[in-house]
Amino acid sequence: MKSSSDTLVFEEHESVVRSYCRKFPAVFSTAKNAILEDEHGREYIDFLSGAGSLNYGHNDPMIRGKIVEYILRDGITHSLDFHTSAKKRFLLAFDEVILKPRGYNYRLQFTGPTGTNAVEAALKLARKVTGRRNVVAFTDAFHGMTLGSLAASARQSKRAVAGVSLPDVVRMPYDGYFGEGVSTLDFIEAMLFRTGSGVDIPAAFILETVQAEGGVNVASSQWLRGLANMARKYGVLLIVDDIQAGCGRTGTFFSFERAGIEPDLVCLAKSISGYGLPMSLVLIRPDLDRWEPGEHNGTFRGNNLAFEAATSALDYWRDRSFSHGVAFKSRIIVDHLNAIRAAAPAHVRGIRGAGFIQGLVFDDPRIAAHVSAAAFGEGLIVELCGPTENVIKILPPLTIEPIVLKQGLTRLSTAVSNVLHASLECVPDPVSCSA
Repeated sequence: MKSSSDTLVFEEHESVVRSYCRKFPAVFSTAKNAILEDEHGREYIDFLSGAGSLNYGHNDPMIRGKIVEYILRDGITHSLDFHTSAKKRFLLAFDEVILKPRGYNYRLQFTGPTGTNAVEAALKLARKVTGRRNVVAFTDAFHGMTLGSLAASARQSKRAVAGVSLPDVVRMPYDGYFGEGVSTLDFIEAMLFRTGSGVDIPAAFILETVQAEGGVNVASSQWLRGLANMARKYGVLLIVDDIQAGCGRTGTFFSFERAGIEPDLVCLAKSISGYGLPMSLVLIRPDLDRWEPGEHNGTFRGNNLAFEAATSALDYWRDRSFSHGVAFKSRIIVDHLNAIRAAAPAHVRGIRGAGFIQGLVFDDPRIAAHVSAAAFGEGLIVELCGPTENVIKILPPLTIEPIVLKQGLTRLSTAVSNVLHASLECVPDPVSCSA
């Protein structure tokens, strides 16, 4: 992609590590709900939502009002782990609105500001409590970019730049990894717990119930229940990484609710703050809360603006019509994706997902890349995922208006149609293609 006068400053002054901006070369200036606007006034429909950090859209007016009000009354912004009024309000609201109605009993540990910090804390606690080192992670998993989280992640391109060994993780096949209709549970149990397997009993299983970066792979409720039962049978802790699939993304607040399981530890981040503010936490079964004071900490675990925003966002979950609206709009997404698939059966292998995280699976990763680029040309931001990046991942805000949602899906359909009817000669660099 050639530089423009708009983006030259970033190329001159920012590290080459940047990635999203290479695929979506605009300088964005304002945003509201699902609409981003660039410096030239062009509007884009956002089907990326901050990689799942903006479940309630950009600049939600209800949440924004609470943040502004809090700032104007000189509310505390940074507090380490001091007690604050903002944290108190969030703790009480989370218990009242989310935990008690679901019959869950967890303590909350606030970690550093991003998802990988929550994963690191959960892994560390699991090893401390059990006295074991091995952790079981799954094929196609992604848990973060710090070393413990990266060890549990499967993407080779990410692991390769660690520069050190990534030990103490045993990789097991996720649900469906051996093909449709083949359960991996018997294999997992045999390899981990049968005499002679040569594998030490692990401290924990860590998994996403929907593997977002892994290609929108959805574990069945039956498989999740089977894994939870296996963990309980052998005294292994169950950690659910709900960082991208949680906070309503799959239709329920927690992605694992559909399976009726209760993990020992749950990692939350991304949309937990409700406004894109840095915040992450670990839900801990009370009997597992065996930290010594200060044994795990982080300077920015006390982001009170995020606590205020998160408390306000929970008001959405007080109203059942919100969940019903998410379910209704989820059906719109699935219907449109099915229509795209039906129109291009030779290229679109299938659709998969849950609620507001859906994947359009292409046989050829090059076509998927061209579709993402063409969609941007149509005014739609939609990203790729999967080991070969052959899946278009749809992540609109849960609050998106139905008419805007349909417009975005129509733009996606147009992009697919245009790509499939155009020449694919410029395959190596899809961003610069005219397709």
